[in-house]
Amino acid sequence: MSPYTLPFSRETLTFRLPPGVQAEIVHANAQPPLANPAEAVSQAVAEPLGTPPLVEIARSGMTVTILFTDATRASPDRLLVGALLDALGQAGVRQADIRLICAVGLHRPSTQAEKAAKLGSEVIEKYAVFDHDARAANLVDLGVDEEGVPYWLNRLAYESDLLLATGIVEPHQFAGYSGGGKTATIGAGGEPTIAFTHGPGMLGRPGVRLGQLQGNPFHRAVQEGAHRAGLRFILNVVVDEGGHLLAAKAGDPEQVQTHLAQIAGAAYEVPVAHQYDAIIGGVGWPKDINLYQASRAASYLYFAPRPVLRPGGFLIIPAPCPEGAGQGTGEQRFLAAMRSAQSPQVLKARLEAEGYPPGAQRAYIMAQVLSDARVVIVGAQEPKIVRACHMVPANSVEEALALAQSALGSPLQTLIVPHALLTLPRLQS
Repeated sequence: MSPYTLPFSRETLTFRLPPGVQAEIVHANAQPPLANPAEAVSQAVAEPLGTPPLVEIARSGMTVTILFTDATRASPDRLLVGALLDALGQAGVRQADIRLICAVGLHRPSTQAEKAAKLGSEVIEKYAVFDHDARAANLVDLGVDEEGVPYWLNRLAYESDLLLATGIVEPHQFAGYSGGGKTATIGAGGEPTIAFTHGPGMLGRPGVRLGQLQGNPFHRAVQEGAHRAGLRFILNVVVDEGGHLLAAKAGDPEQVQTHLAQIAGAAYEVPVAHQYDAIIGGVGWPKDINLYQASRAASYLYFAPRPVLRPGGFLIIPAPCPEGAGQGTGEQRFLAAMRSAQSPQVLKARLEAEGYPPGAQRAYIMAQVLSDARVVIVGAQEPKIVRACHMVPANSVEEALALAQSALGSPLQTLIVPHALLTLPRLQS
């Protein structure tokens, strides 16, 4: 039987199916990539949706802040930020009046090497580049909306004359699709904003679902936060499984995200005919750098628009997780919450009753997954952390499938999703 290959860090992992395992494989729908990404991005900036071109919005004497995504997002920010800087230069904005902020939310600060990889060494040498800090001293209070959402934003971003943002539109557990105003509201938001939007009161609301924008309260909160922040112009993209650009749009945050989400949905949502005993989900760099991020593959597959995994099934996620659970405040809160309970069921009940700080929402989501499914992390460099998070470490996909067979028997109906964060299996009626 031919081997299967999954992304694993910056390389690949190959495995074969043991006897008694029956498998199907699904990929995101093939779409032709843009022939000239740089030209398409520049054209998007010059011909925006819902706003005048950036060269007409910006002008000499303005202070401008560009929010860009952190190292765990596959957004091609070197290309996107470069196009924005070109347009600002054409408008007469001085280099000294432009600052760039890595929208890390509550994740760890980015390293100098990560900033260089994201933006290019020339950009970080010429421009002031910072990491967002979600602590109160660095924020501006933008008030509370009628739903009770408190909005706090990075002070440097808010005090700029013009606020811009990059982003990537891909499936998101809560927002439906990422991109749009999320880089500002969450990535450059304060801890109170992140805590409320990621708390059980928000995540339990109807409509807060993967792949859904319309009627999604989380998405509405992100839009409101971007409006209060004064985010006027964004540049977002959709990429395929190989990281190639499928689409690029710039302009009004809401219009850009809505437009690109339609393209992303057509690319990422794929039909499957039945449920499976086990699902193998690939992650790849940069999301498999830590367990906090890599576990998204398990929860994305579990919370598909309709359940694709049978109750009690196995989610097998190859991920090296060299940073363990993760080094940021949010990641460490995730780890502490996961360690704090004897079982996922106990953890789920406690977090629902008592609430949790931002970051620990990933523990709440994974407690829901683990209450009904078993998650096996293949190739993790720190298996003790995997065990502490109520997941099972395995050395190989074959070993993980053997565990599933031992528990569920044969034949083991298995779905292979090489790019689990960019593929939404949709169970057909």
